[in-house]
Amino acid sequence: MSVPDAAGGDEMKQAKEIEDAEKFNFMATVTKAPKKQIQFADDMQEFTKFPTKSGRRSLSRSISQSSTDSYSSAASYTDSSDDEEGTPREKHQTNSKGSSNFCVKNIKQAEFGRREIEIAEQDMSALISLRKRAQGEKPLAGAKIVGCTHITAQTAVLIETLCALGAQCRWSACNIYSTQNEVAAALAEAGVAVFSWKGESEDDFWWCIDRCVNMDGWQPNMILDDGGDLTHWVYKKYPNVFKKIRGIVEESVTGVHRLYQLSKAGKLCVPAMNVNDSVTKQKFDNLYCCRESILDGLKRTTDVMFGGKQVVVCGYGEVGKGCCAALKALGAIVYITEIDPICALQACMDGFRVVKLNEVIRQMDVVITCTGNKNVVTREHLDRMKNSCIVCNMGHSNTEIDVTSLRTPELTWERVRSQVDHIIWPDGKRVVLLAEGRLLNLSCSTVPTFVLSITATTQALALIELYNAPEGRYKQDVYLLPKKMDEYVASLHLPSFDAHLTELTDDQAKYMGLNKNGPFKPNYYRY
Repeated sequence: MSVPDAAGGDEMKQAKEIEDAEKFNFMATVTKAPKKQIQFADDMQEFTKFPTKSGRRSLSRSISQSSTDSYSSAASYTDSSDDEEGTPREKHQTNSKGSSNFCVKNIKQAEFGRREIEIAEQDMSALISLRKRAQGEKPLAGAKIVGCTHITAQTAVLIETLCALGAQCRWSACNIYSTQNEVAAALAEAGVAVFSWKGESEDDFWWCIDRCVNMDGWQPNMILDDGGDLTHWVYKKYPNVFKKIRGIVEESVTGVHRLYQLSKAGKLCVPAMNVNDSVTKQKFDNLYCCRESILDGLKRTTDVMFGGKQVVVCGYGEVGKGCCAALKALGAIVYITEIDPICALQACMDGFRVVKLNEVIRQMDVVITCTGNKNVVTREHLDRMKNSCIVCNMGHSNTEIDVTSLRTPELTWERVRSQVDHIIWPDGKRVVLLAEGRLLNLSCSTVPTFVLSITATTQALALIELYNAPEGRYKQDVYLLPKKMDEYVASLHLPSFDAHLTELTDDQAKYMGLNKNGPFKPNYYRY
């Protein structure tokens, strides 16, 4: 019995020695810790300063060689997965049918893009329904549509619907960052003359538009525009093209503003349909879409937590309302800037403070523009922003933030992620600029497919209406989509929710002075 006891005692002794050693090592670590803490406390003054130039790179998340200390805009703004030698303009590509009438990043991505389009079709049932209903009649037979929109899986469904209804299409992108390369490849493989890729330079952007318009033996007779750049280019370079144009369909605030300017100056030489101010576009694309996509774009690019953040939203139109509702729901403290007293009063009634940007700019964590105007955020504002302030744009045009003023030798541009730049001031202050001031949601994330189905259906009906309208129905002016068409677009989407409309009785319709089949509201009605 004694031997085992002795052995057991040795084991216990050895275990105790190990335990003591571990305690010693732990205590040694603890006794050293206060020294480090004291040193950290002594350096608190240094810690509160902005990082010095020598320490900037270690604090940023760089993507291979896309980070740069140059203030110039390098052609490295595509995702790293898309990086290749040269630009698509320098490559000769053909699709499986031998056609080279396109210019995309990589035609080999067509199969992947086709799957993206098929997925989008599942949530665009109304547009597919319109395609099936009108396919036999071919209401766009003979139409030659030149388009300049975002090129995504959702707009691809629209483009292929137009083709199914009899149109020939040539397409370019309205935003240099929003193109899905694989979708552009799928369209090219299907025979659509598409000229677009993600990360185009400014020169590429206008080259692509020119290739769509300027082709021997092909002249457009309809324009579908998003932002007015295509319409502007045709007016500037090919004014004679308008002799055969039957109409323009425009869907953005910026583009519509340009059309009204042309109309006021007496320079609009064809009818134009203002899709942007149709109810289905205003309420669904501008309000409900932005209510969801603003958060998606900010989260993907910055990983920011919104609770307690101070955010100023410039503009309280439909886009601004959507953005503010989403930010408020996540606990952000939201301020509004407005020029319109009616919109300002709406903001107040919704619980937001209406301020001037100069009054709050120093305290803001996030600055969002959605006005459609120019120089809303100026260099003076940018100079006064605090360190790590996030600046982005939810309006169509890239003129709202004065990005040009930031391209100066004293400021350093550092690319930290795709579509995320840190602009670094000489004292080390950083401002986080997203998508170089271009449209955030389509540049940095995606938008809900269902909402784009509503917009795309509206655009398709507007094209059909203008193309088939008898001569004299529309003059050289800007028109709103007829109320009946707005209601038809909405009715096509109700089955997705298993929604059932109540029908008026004959007596009720007579009492209200309405047709039982609509339209149910006058044109001046504000939804």
